[in-house]
Amino acid sequence: MMKTYPIPMVPGPVKLPQTVLDVYQTNFGSADLEDEFLELYNKTEFNLKMILSTKNRVVIQSGEGMLALWSALKSCLLSGDRVLAVATGVFGDGIGDMALSIGADVYKIRLPYNETISDMSEIEAAIVQFKPKMITAVHCETPSGTLNPIAELGRLKQRYNVPLLYVDAVASAGGAPVLSDEWNIDLCLGGSQKCLSSLPDMAFLSVSESAWDIIHNVNYVGYDALKPFYKAQAAHYFPYTPNWQGVAGLNAGAELILNEGLVNSYARHETVAEFSRNKIIKMGLSLFPASDAVPSPTVTAVNVPDGVDWPEFNLQLRQHGLVVGGSYGPMAGKVFRLGHMGTQADMKLVKQALNVIQDVVEKI
Repeated sequence: MMKTYPIPMVPGPVKLPQTVLDVYQTNFGSADLEDEFLELYNKTEFNLKMILSTKNRVVIQSGEGMLALWSALKSCLLSGDRVLAVATGVFGDGIGDMALSIGADVYKIRLPYNETISDMSEIEAAIVQFKPKMITAVHCETPSGTLNPIAELGRLKQRYNVPLLYVDAVASAGGAPVLSDEWNIDLCLGGSQKCLSSLPDMAFLSVSESAWDIIHNVNYVGYDALKPFYKAQAAHYFPYTPNWQGVAGLNAGAELILNEGLVNSYARHETVAEFSRNKIIKMGLSLFPASDAVPSPTVTAVNVPDGVDWPEFNLQLRQHGLVVGGSYGPMAGKVFRLGHMGTQADMKLVKQALNVIQDVVEKI
């Protein structure tokens, strides 16, 4: 077991930059009492709006990214509401199951996990026939290493007046363009521990005005409810004690990206991703995404070599100081992943990781 990874390539939580680590050393006071916290929260919200390309309000919650996924579903859905879940991977499938668990009527459109959305005709037909209140989709399917084109979903949402488009952008925000307003996203969900290079302790999501109307109508009152955040800043009265260190860390991670420039961040992620994919193929391994799928710029999914036992392969990588991610669901034991996101979208680090993989593959 390793407490600290010499060559960290796990697809989140990523290696923390010093600027983020530093803010956690501050002995902040009570966020409920001090104006400085509210100023920081407002500043962080502004920065997240830039990263999500939205004019909508952004809610910042204390908890890992999954909190935003649950929060948006519970705050917007009543029992029997129709949800069209577009599932191209573990998380897309899982979001449909989450909606089902809270009483929604869920219709799933499932694609093979190594594919991305391409033909919109089935989705369009389902929207016309099923008339969903919400469409759900995942931008970056981290376990699969794929990136879904969300713009087309947004156009269909607009064309057929679907009230809500819910998009999980946890593993893409900051590392790939996420154009929330242009793509007509009502609920765009993010987390702190991926491209924003912070601890896994904060979740955030943009909320459109029409989504706020629905939230008020649903009136969900659980711990993860969005409704209390509608007036939280104006009243400086949050539904639970805010995590001052967490907001400060999230803001520090957001500022790193914005200071670099979003376009530059996207280019950095795409450059290391393309380098990784090419190197993987050159060493005789195969990528998990299908040849016509859109690969993610933040994570590369690779098939475990034929005849190789994943636990043994993983152990050998670790013995060389490299820690990667396995995968989940039907890919468990068959696919491993390089998380070149945030601080780990670094060419020197990626080259170290790929050299280790090549050495281990050659020995096997």
